[in-house]
Formats: sequence, structure tokens, C-alpha cells
Amino acid sequence: MMKPLRIVLCLVLLLLSGCQINRKDATMTTNYFPPETAQHEGTWLTWPHRYTYGRGYRNEIEPIWIAMVKALAPGEKVHIVAYNEKEQRRISKLLTRQHIEMRRVDFTIAKSDDVWSRDTGPIFIRNAAGKLAIADFGFNGWGKKTAYQHDNQLPEAVAKSKKLPIIPISKFVLEGGAVELDGHGTAMLCKSSVLNDNRNPEMSQSTAEANLTKYFGVTHFIWLTGVTGEDITDAHIDGMARFLDDRTILTVSKADFAELYDGIKMKDYQALHTATNAQGKPYQVVTLPMTAKNVRGLDYKGNYLNYYVGNDVVLVPTYHDKNDQVAMKLLGRLYPTRKMVGIDVTELYQYGGMLHCVTQQQPQN
Repeated sequence: MMKPLRIVLCLVLLLLSGCQINRKDATMTTNYFPPETAQHEGTWLTWPHRYTYGRGYRNEIEPIWIAMVKALAPGEKVHIVAYNEKEQRRISKLLTRQHIEMRRVDFTIAKSDDVWSRDTGPIFIRNAAGKLAIADFGFNGWGKKTAYQHDNQLPEAVAKSKKLPIIPISKFVLEGGAVELDGHGTAMLCKSSVLNDNRNPEMSQSTAEANLTKYFGVTHFIWLTGVTGEDITDAHIDGMARFLDDRTILTVSKADFAELYDGIKMKDYQALHTATNAQGKPYQVVTLPMTAKNVRGLDYKGNYLNYYVGNDVVLVPTYHDKNDQVAMKLLGRLYPTRKMVGIDVTELYQYGGMLHCVTQQQPQN
């Protein structure tokens, strides 16, 4: 009678020990990046200024920022990074003239080099305790192509301003626009903008995946090859494909995909159409158009994939093109509970980005 009981007790102890090990492992990977469609506390914008590219540049693109604040503020806070206090006063006057409720807007004073908040601003995650924290990845000007010393300090400045914990990850250079997350364990990204020697020399794919698992809770990866040197980002994923949710990928037609980045590998297009989610189920692929004609003043078409999802609205890039309304109607069907707001990005697009590139969501506390 004693021997079987002893065996049972040993088995119980082994099982309990195993459970403890599993719990410990789980807490090491419970950082989580909430999807863009989850409720926001607010949206972060880095405001254009004159200190890097001059007044002409600032004046050219600033109306886009005003339009974004006007659209977003009724549904969530808008957090603005202003270069200095003088800029804060100037921006406040601009927004007040537009009858924007300033109680919906707040400011963080911090120097910046550029305006691309998705890449340079704070990336908000939930840490092991379920609390908001800022993941502070390294930023080096998209492979040392531009000035970046101020931008590389922005996450730390925001964390200090908002009294949020910060997780330093400076040895892993990663821009927010380089990784697309479905919120259910899958990441989609291009090797050209993550494993490029100009960002992460000698970093292996497995090491990058381990980092993304640790800091974002990702367990499944869709890697595209991408292409280097065709644009400053080396092919950020948020201009090629987006997740609607954990069942649907948005991209462009095969012909447009070939034109999107000259020289891009068409095996990437096939990879999107054969991709599966973290549960092993295939994604439905939905096609968005590109502009019917080249964008005014440029020799290439405009892209509608780089939209931004707010609490109440979807900000959709527009280009004075007949396909603007086609894209907005399609996105309206995909996001039926939100209002579609078209924002003319013609002046911004010439500098390589659209609305998703200049926004970053802060999840609800």
C-alpha cells in the first residue's frame, strides 16, 4: 500500500514543480503590445518645427497635424511633443484658432529631429504586471541616414514626463513602422528594415524573434524579404501590408505590389497570401487600391495602407485622386464603427511617409 502512495506523491510533486517552472517562464514573456484597434487613452504626435529642416518645411506639412488633432481630439487625448516652450505657445494658438478643445490636448517639451512618431516616439506596452510601460528600442536615423540624437531620446523624455516605467532596449534598433502586430501573437516585418546591417549588424533572425517575444509577447512571425535602398526606411511593413485583425491582412494588388518598391521580391507577395496566424489558420487577404495616377509632383502612386485607427475615427491618407473615395469606402466597411476622415497627405508623402508614420497610440490605462 505504501509504495503506490509514494509513487503518486512523487508524481504530484513533479507536476507541481513543472507548473511552477511554466509559471515562471510565462512571467518572463508577458509583455504585450495591445492592437491599434484597442481603446486608446490618446495619440502621440511629434509636432513639425523649423529647427531641423527650416520654416518652409514646417509650414508645408503643419496643416496635416492640425487636421489630425481636429479629427482625433473628440474621441481621445492628443499628446503633442513640442520642441520647446515657445513652440508649445505657437501650437496652442494654432489649435485654439481652429476651435479645438484644448482640454483634450497636452504637451511634452522635448527636442526632436523629425516628425515620424511611429518610429521615434514612445512605444507603449503592458508589462508583466499589466501596467503600461514604454519600450525604448534604439533609433539611429533609419540606418544613420538622418540626424537622430534628439529622436533617440524621445521615449525617455515621454516616460519621465508621464511618470511611466521605461524598458531600455538600446541594443536592438527597431522603428515602430518596421513591425506590424495583430494583437494575438503574430508579428509581420521585413528583414530589410530589421536585420539590415545599418541597424542591427550581426543580429540573427532568431535573436530578433527572441527580443520581439520578450517585449511584445509575439509567438509567431511572418518575415518578408523587403528591399534595401529604395526608400529611407528600407521597406517598412506598414507601407506594404497591415493587419485588420488576427484573421485579415490588408495589402495591394499584385501589380501595385511590384511597383510599390522597385525591385521588391514577389515571393513576399506570395508569403502574404499563404501566411497563417498564431493559431495556424490562414489569413484572409483584402486588397486596397493605390492612387489611379502618380501623386502630384512625384513619379509614383500614393498608398492608402498607411492609415491610422483612432477610437472614433480612421484617418485615411488622401491625394486628390479618384481612388481616394474608393479606399475610404472600403475602409469604412472594414471599420464600420468608426468614421472615415480623409486627410490630404500630398505634402507629407513627398518626404516618405503618411498618417500611420506620424502617429503612435497610447492604450487605455
